[in-house]
Amino acid sequence: MTTATPTLAWQIAPRSRTTTLIAVVAVAALTALAAQIRIPIPGSPVPITGQTFAVLLGGAALGWRAGAASQLLYLALGAVGLPVFTEASGGIDVLYGATAGYLVGFVFAAALTGWLAERRWERRVLPALATFGAGNLIIYLLGVPWLMVVTGWGLQEAVVNGALVFVVGDLIKIAAAAGLTPAAWKLLGRRD
Repeated sequence: MTTATPTLAWQIAPRSRTTTLIAVVAVAALTALAAQIRIPIPGSPVPITGQTFAVLLGGAALGWRAGAASQLLYLALGAVGLPVFTEASGGIDVLYGATAGYLVGFVFAAALTGWLAERRWERRVLPALATFGAGNLIIYLLGVPWLMVVTGWGLQEAVVNGALVFVVGDLIKIAAAAGLTPAAWKLLGRRD
């Protein structure tokens, strides 16, 4: 079994409690900024946002624990009312709305991509595509069922309006992340 290795963030700055805290806060802030990149989808209460890119890249850069912590912090900040969700919204009600499953999925997606990055999956393009694709799939697997609960949609309608409409955009974000991480490792002069 492959053991965990330092991820990209810890190649740039030595890992300590302080740098971990700063990195967790920075990724939570990046997710909040990316949430403001919003394209509404007709027929769906869930918009296209930049959040998934920040979640997946942040998880890979920080590793599974700090990656998940960054998204837990993001959710906590939004739950207490800070305007970190799409359209600068916040409040506990967002965590019960149509996008709640996706938001919770961010925690698990960041953890999974971080776990795979700790096993060097994000250092080459093809495994990086699988890493970020798996993280994105987690978001769908939690988002779509919750969307069914909130909207009353059946499985087909929820999959179409809660996943399939996002596939092209998500593939672009996955490809961008899968191109950036190996390039960053190469820039640092490290791959393995």
